[in-house]
Amino acid sequence: MADAYDTLTEKEKETLRLMVRGHDAKSAAAELDLSVHTINERLRAVRRKLEVTSSREAARLLLESEGDAYENLADKELGDAGAQQSVDDDRAAAGRPVRRPIIAGVLIMLTLAAVLVLAATSATHEPPVDTPPEKVARDHAVARDHANEDAARAWLALTDANDWEASYAATGSQFRDLNTLDVWMKALQEARAPLGAVLSREAIGYRDVHAPPHGYSEVQFRTDFATRKGVIETVTLEREGDDLRVVAYIID
Repeated sequence: MADAYDTLTEKEKETLRLMVRGHDAKSAAAELDLSVHTINERLRAVRRKLEVTSSREAARLLLESEGDAYENLADKELGDAGAQQSVDDDRAAAGRPVRRPIIAGVLIMLTLAAVLVLAATSATHEPPVDTPPEKVARDHAVARDHANEDAARAWLALTDANDWEASYAATGSQFRDLNTLDVWMKALQEARAPLGAVLSREAIGYRDVHAPPHGYSEVQFRTDFATRKGVIETVTLEREGDDLRVVAYIID
């Protein structure tokens, strides 16, 4: 058990501590401001590492392993574990360079005003407070972030499958006005295809970009590919009617 425990990441342990405190996957996702999909991915990884069939059993084993230290760990503010870190903090901690677009046209559709606002916009949401109106607003923001994440994941699945035409068709009109299918296919074949299959993908940040005409939503993932680990993928979406459409994709 001790050897298996050492293979758990801090984020996996953090999720198990919530299970010990009575949370299920849905409430743990809300507590950490993550999607249920992300929490379930962590729990599947934990069950595999600890060789158990139940997440509750995994949480019990963690409690036994941490012993007296558990109380102090469980009482820590969840934010101390870094679940809500801004994208800039993540890059600084990892020593990452300034992000670069895979093709110049990907970012052209963001007007000069949008780019300036993007640089000045905080990558994190305001911290929650206990007053009911603001809690309602926060719950709405979390639900919106999860909807954006689901849309981004659905689109990324097309690029994972090398379905270039479908991924292009799912982009927004601003993107298609500035990039042909041939340009898009060439860019992905040069920048995305060499990375190989996706081993894991975890959402690490959400950001609203208040820019004309209607603003944008940004979702960032930390992804392990077959040939490269710890890649940061940034998917920018814009709402067109009832649909969320991708208007930018950046690989760091």
